[in-house]
Amino acid sequence: MASQDIESATTALQVQPDNKARRYDRQLRLWAATGQCALESSRVLVLSGSATSTSILKNLVLPGIGHFTILDHATTSHADAGNNFFLEGLESVGKPRASEAARLLRELNDSVDGHADTRQLRSVIESNPDWLASFTVVIAHNLDNQILTKLSSLLWEHPSHPTLIVVRSAGFLAEFFIQVHEHTIIESHSETPPPLRIDKPFPALKEHALSLDFASMDPTEHGHIPYVVILVRLLEDWKRSHDGNPPRTYSERQEFKKSILALKVKLDEENFDEAEAQAYRCWTETTVPPEIASLFDDPAISPEALRESHSPFFHLLAALKEFTDQSETHTLPLTSTLPDMKADTTNYIHLQKLYKTRADEEKHAFKSHLRAPVDDATIDLFVKNAHALCVIRGTRWDALDRTALVNALAENPKAACLHLSLSALSTLKDQSPDLPISTEALRKQVISIIGDEAELPECLDDFIGEVVRAPSAELPTTAAFLGGMIAQETIKIITKQYVPVRGYCTIDLIETWTAVIGS
Repeated sequence: MASQDIESATTALQVQPDNKARRYDRQLRLWAATGQCALESSRVLVLSGSATSTSILKNLVLPGIGHFTILDHATTSHADAGNNFFLEGLESVGKPRASEAARLLRELNDSVDGHADTRQLRSVIESNPDWLASFTVVIAHNLDNQILTKLSSLLWEHPSHPTLIVVRSAGFLAEFFIQVHEHTIIESHSETPPPLRIDKPFPALKEHALSLDFASMDPTEHGHIPYVVILVRLLEDWKRSHDGNPPRTYSERQEFKKSILALKVKLDEENFDEAEAQAYRCWTETTVPPEIASLFDDPAISPEALRESHSPFFHLLAALKEFTDQSETHTLPLTSTLPDMKADTTNYIHLQKLYKTRADEEKHAFKSHLRAPVDDATIDLFVKNAHALCVIRGTRWDALDRTALVNALAENPKAACLHLSLSALSTLKDQSPDLPISTEALRKQVISIIGDEAELPECLDDFIGEVVRAPSAELPTTAAFLGGMIAQETIKIITKQYVPVRGYCTIDLIETWTAVIGS
């Protein structure tokens, strides 16, 4: 099988990796140098030095965030020493929890700057809100409802304020929510590949396909024609005898597939088998994907909005809309990325060059539609990923109203009941911090949240039971699981790569499932 990008692969082989590239080799394969640069420029604030918080930080320090601060006024208790791997057992008891955790976390990666701050969050919100707004992401674990509401409101005041990730856990139950104003993603790493435009071949590809004489080829060469070329050739032949139309009916499509296999000169020619499997591309019209077409109606790309916008993304999106409207095929710009296929090196590289030449031509045309300066690297990334762009506009942390909760109960009762149980627990802790949590009090609080009219599922009792069993317990297994999940979502936000979870992600580690409500 030929590789995906011959030029970049051969260039990479000529460059010797430095120490940083060797250290971060595996993660660079996930988010590349652009993502790593974003990580190393990030500032993460974690509110609490709990076991869950330090597990999250561990998974952010290891890949190399730029800076972290733990804001926590608590001193280390015996309970902390028993469940937090980033405390030195009894030696940490009585010492500031933030300082102890920050010191040990820094040892994981000497290139990461880490600090402890023992001020109270309430006083920081009142006296120094700009300091909170200076971070890239703020992560809050099991904060009191009252202070969390103030923090959420503060960080929601302006779109430039940092993303807030709210995490709540009790025993084997947990949930998290990402509060973000607007999040644009160019590199979503979609599993949907960019179109090859087999049904709308560009002139050079069409000319190449029509120039080949399959009948005169020797068996070796015949068995290594890329399936893209086979399909373009046969589709053009088909159109000539069908008034310029592709196969439309079921019988025509079956006939077309048979004509592909009929060209085999040997039974084991995998390239023709691939062509037969990919034949649907011949009658599936290449258009702008619906998700991208919907972005073309975004108010952010109106002339008035663009005059006020400093975001390269929306200027690029406006240029993309203009390009597709005015292009002959009304499609997104072509990319030079080809999938693996049965082909020899000569045929594959020739096909790659055809696509790259055309992609460069269309990228040049795309740039002519830009009305604001954007660097070439960003343009390259945007064009390469134009088929999978994403814009997320979120809501405040506490924006899930009673109607939405009732709908969530009907659609996913378990996830909704888990969310309600943790919400009720937070409210009770605020109202009566010194009283023990009881089943009756939790159920009463759930009813006050959802309303008397709502029909509560039987599974609610199971979640209430787990919350009552461990209302403030941080289990190492839960902390470790959350540490991986929250760090993953944080990295998505920082790098603006991959698509973060939208809504309240609920986690049940008793029955081992996750589910999202309110998305």
